Amino acid sequence: MLTELAVAKHESKEWIDTPALPVGNVDCLMTAATFPSAVEFLAQSFVTGYESAPRASALFATQQRWLLSLAALSRHYGGDGAGMSRRSIAQSALKYLIASRNTAYAFFDEIVKYGIVLPMSGSELSKEVAVLPSPGSLAILVQWCDMHLAALDRVDAGTRSDRFRAAPERLLPLLMPPLSEGLLANPHVRMPGPLYRIFAWTDAGGLLMDRLVAGIDRQVPWPGGYLTDVVTIAQLARAFSLSRAHTSRKFAEAEAIGGIGWSGRRGYSPLWISHGFFSEYAMMQARKLLIFRAAFAAAEA
Repeated sequence: MLTELAVAKHESKEWIDTPALPVGNVDCLMTAATFPSAVEFLAQSFVTGYESAPRASALFATQQRWLLSLAALSRHYGGDGAGMSRRSIAQSALKYLIASRNTAYAFFDEIVKYGIVLPMSGSELSKEVAVLPSPGSLAILVQWCDMHLAALDRVDAGTRSDRFRAAPERLLPLLMPPLSEGLLANPHVRMPGPLYRIFAWTDAGGLLMDRLVAGIDRQVPWPGGYLTDVVTIAQLARAFSLSRAHTSRKFAEAEAIGGIGWSGRRGYSPLWISHGFFSEYAMMQARKLLIFRAAFAAAEA
């Protein structure tokens, strides 16, 4: 089933006027009683996804690499016929101010090296020759889309996830053009708040945030924020194969501006995250979900 997705871009709808995609109000979505549950579901799903496929999932764990992945997918599923290549990814990276040309080239070389994308049959790699997502990468993409659709369903009791999982080979090529362009065109998605940026622009930093939010204990009130089940930085560093020094630096930056802290003795008591930190994380998810909602409606139209 997933193999067909690699060539289905030619059957996808051409999408125009992507800046108009985010339909709805972020504040309205965030005030829904079911929204915190949807946010925690997403955080838990991101962590579980990483545990099942660390290398490929790591593409979504850093803000720049996630945006570069979207840029690549926008070319693969786009209606201009350019396809996904070293040159086209760099063009998208420059267009959306994601990365320099050299950084985009290095990203392309990495996803080729680790088999995340594959050369088209009979083709030699060059700046112009298109590559295709590997079957494993497509499976992760389907899973990633389904996570967000399932989160939306938690908010409004919808059935998008069921409908998507019933026909991913048909819906994914229709969903990705408006979704990738909508996310890339949104400046708030590309550049979130300061606490979010502390983690999101470093190696596996997104996963550190996901793990903190996934570990929130809402049964225990904490003034100004939420207690988590995370006790030590070393615990987090080991979980995501990060150095303790690197992880400690990120936590020190977040602690310095009041985003996180220890509820008691450092390293021996649960960490807390502030309301502001959770709000930045939740707002990022809300913006993504609004774009997902509009894109999925367009895919089913």
